[in-house]
Amino acid sequence: MPSFGAATPASNDKTNQTQEKSGDDPESDDQDSESQQAELPRISPVIERIPFDPAQIDTEDFEIILFAGLMSVEDFGANPVFGGRFAYHASEDFFLEAQYGQTTTDPTSAETLSSLQLLTDDQRDLSYYTMSLGYNVLPSEAYLGRKFAFRSALYVLAGAGSTSFAGENHFTVSFGAGYRFLINDWIAVHLTMQDNMFDSELSGEKKTTQNLQFQLGLSGFF
Repeated sequence: MPSFGAATPASNDKTNQTQEKSGDDPESDDQDSESQQAELPRISPVIERIPFDPAQIDTEDFEIILFAGLMSVEDFGANPVFGGRFAYHASEDFFLEAQYGQTTTDPTSAETLSSLQLLTDDQRDLSYYTMSLGYNVLPSEAYLGRKFAFRSALYVLAGAGSTSFAGENHFTVSFGAGYRFLINDWIAVHLTMQDNMFDSELSGEKKTTQNLQFQLGLSGFF
């Protein structure tokens, strides 16, 4: 009788060979893809370094300000004031400033009513100088439309100096605040309010006078 079980090994061998062939195909595909990738050219980045001179870096730390405004001298009215300021910006936050200003005062109300002259014409001229420390409280940017942006900063000032008025020199303490608006990298506009305080006895008794001033200034950095 024929043995049907004898053909089983042969069929198994054919199946195994088919599986081996089918199993070899993915490996050969991977090798082909790897060889194709190896044949692709590699592109190296080209970095062009731009030479520069550190001495040409813009470091405009000094600022000169010319200003005009109104100064209200206590008991002597509000009058035009003119002067200048010189600042050194030690950092982005702090700066040192020297200021000089002068104005001519009006007669007091007592002089006007009594026709008495308390001061000569020369004594009515007031001049002062102060040394102050400034701090940029709120550096920011101001936008004009969608295309233009300008750097700006709100700053505070505090310092001391001397005031020459009525033939005497008075120790002066100064406080103030301002707004700096940069038109470009070296021109700026300043709006400043200050109070110069000094002791005076012109009214007959010693008192601390409050002398407010409002300034509009134009500055240049160098």
